[in-house]
Amino acid sequence: MYAHGHFQIWTDQDVLLAKAKGQWNLEMAKQYADAFQQIANSMPNHPWGHIVYLDDWELGTPDIEPIIVELVGWAIENGLTRSAQVYSPSMLKKYQLDRMIAESLGPFERRTFRDEPTAFEWLRSEGFGVSDERLLLKTA
Repeated sequence: MYAHGHFQIWTDQDVLLAKAKGQWNLEMAKQYADAFQQIANSMPNHPWGHIVYLDDWELGTPDIEPIIVELVGWAIENGLTRSAQVYSPSMLKKYQLDRMIAESLGPFERRTFRDEPTAFEWLRSEGFGVSDERLLLKTA
């Protein structure tokens, strides 16, 4: 089976950043989970944050959901405490994301933002540093 969709993952200080594009199938979700875990393993053992850009993500097939649920559990067990999702309001995205990712679980908290500056502001207020430069522009 061929992977359908795209992603980019990178880090800045104690934040793991990701950008998702296209409609995802099971193979893409597996590739994303593998890459996410590999990069997250290089994060410090102390709490770390996550920001994901989802405006260009076109949802996923239902079979991606267990993969993402498992990935989120792994990330929380390995120090993820804050996750910021950035996308324009979409009930369909919200529905699928809510099925896969808890809003809060123990020390973990997830929030949704319409724009990148507000998401960064929240992460900073929660103690997670990111560079002042616009990281999203690097990956456009």
